[in-house]
Amino acid sequence: QVQLVESGGGLVQAGGSLRLSCAASGRTYSNYIMGWFRQAPGKEREFVAAIGWRGDRTYYADPMKGRFIISRDSAKNTVCLQMNSLEPEDTAVYYCGATSNGNYYYNARYYTFWGQGTQVTVSS
Repeated sequence: QVQLVESGGGLVQAGGSLRLSCAASGRTYSNYIMGWFRQAPGKEREFVAAIGWRGDRTYYADPMKGRFIISRDSAKNTVCLQMNSLEPEDTAVYYCGATSNGNYYYNARYYTFWGQGTQVTVSS
């Protein structure tokens, strides 16, 4: 069992930055690929970024490349998402998830554990 708790969301102006954190607990946390997804009202949950269990492989959705950075601190059991150059289109609830299926790191259906989400609002 893995428990996930997100934090760091808030309101920011376009062009600004936010840093999201996901605190993980559970004995097998280190065996999972960790991912960030987001969901805007009326839309499906979409992939943002993911990081391998060693932290040596990272994956990003195309709109996030060059703006977002995912990182993992295994000693602190946290996964962070640094979001830069934010745009109003980035407004959504951001979720942290864990999956043991590395082939489908981009697909929310293959994630077993989820946090409660944190709201990110970007004003124009």
